[in-house]
Amino acid sequence: MLEIMIGILAECWEILLESAPYVLFGFFAAGLLKALVPEEAVVRHLGKSSTGSVLKASLFGVPLPLCSCGVIPAAIGLRKQGASKGASASFLVSVPETGVDSIAITWALLDPIMTLVRPVSAFLTATVTGLLINLLPEESGAPEEIKEDSCGCGSSCSSDDSSSADNPPLLKRLREGISYAFGDLLGDIGKWLLIGIVVAGVISYLVPDDFFVHYLSSEFTSLLIMLAVGIPLYICASASTPIAAALVLKGLSPGAALVFLLAGPATNAATLTVVYRYFGRAATGIYLASIAVCSLVFGYLLNRLYGMTGIDITRWVEQAESATSSPFALISALLLLILIAKNFLPGRHGSSSDCGCGDSCSS
Repeated sequence: MLEIMIGILAECWEILLESAPYVLFGFFAAGLLKALVPEEAVVRHLGKSSTGSVLKASLFGVPLPLCSCGVIPAAIGLRKQGASKGASASFLVSVPETGVDSIAITWALLDPIMTLVRPVSAFLTATVTGLLINLLPEESGAPEEIKEDSCGCGSSCSSDDSSSADNPPLLKRLREGISYAFGDLLGDIGKWLLIGIVVAGVISYLVPDDFFVHYLSSEFTSLLIMLAVGIPLYICASASTPIAAALVLKGLSPGAALVFLLAGPATNAATLTVVYRYFGRAATGIYLASIAVCSLVFGYLLNRLYGMTGIDITRWVEQAESATSSPFALISALLLLILIAKNFLPGRHGSSSDCGCGDSCSS
């Protein structure tokens, strides 16, 4: 038993070394986004029930690094401030499926193709979802029915913060943005990232290398299983990436891994409950069906892309695993652990919310 624990911990440490520099870079980029992109500009562009508002919401959501629960109050806030159903729903899809932090860690743990395809697929999935929901009749007064405490986070989820009325100097905004990224945001996502790394370590150590080749050799079956696993799972985009990388090393196809990366972060019980409550039964059905169908389609197409190019994703993952001995990787891993631990200290706001929202809920 001790040998198994040591083996799992060793695998977890290797994954952490491999991903830590890119995770830190992703959070730094998130801080820049927070400082440089005015929140009111996002709301201003999403108010109409038009194709343009859905496209903008999908595009705005791609780089934003919020967790699966953190995006809920953000989307509610947009809806409350007048965003259309379709725009709010597309934002609710694109934000958790990707982000600058998960894009960086995808580059670290997987390969360039997946790094490109993942945000593009998230954008297209969000757009399809929003456009279909916009076809439904708009319910009058829906934004006013939304309560600020709907996600269970209290006032921190509100997105109509009056503090945005002032425009502080750039240097102050940069300082606040970086503080937000390595404070509240890291507090929200950090624990889930560590859980993802632990799960990936367990898979790497305990699951045989040819597991999926022997037991899930059917492509369509593996796509469906990853969809069934991903839909009810509460997991953020960053945390899902090391798990997907570990599964790929065990023989899972890149398309099935993409299905997991898309469906896992965007669908869980909390999200579906909010969609049902504030968008209606029909919109909930469209929301879930769009994510499921798009994930399967993009997963199938991604397998064809790898087949045509002849690129072996497992070789990229194995090469990434072998490049973790640099002092920079060690320093990054230790720094990331210290920053995550700091957010769990008593009195830290980032780890105080059960839903993991913190200040990242505001939009």
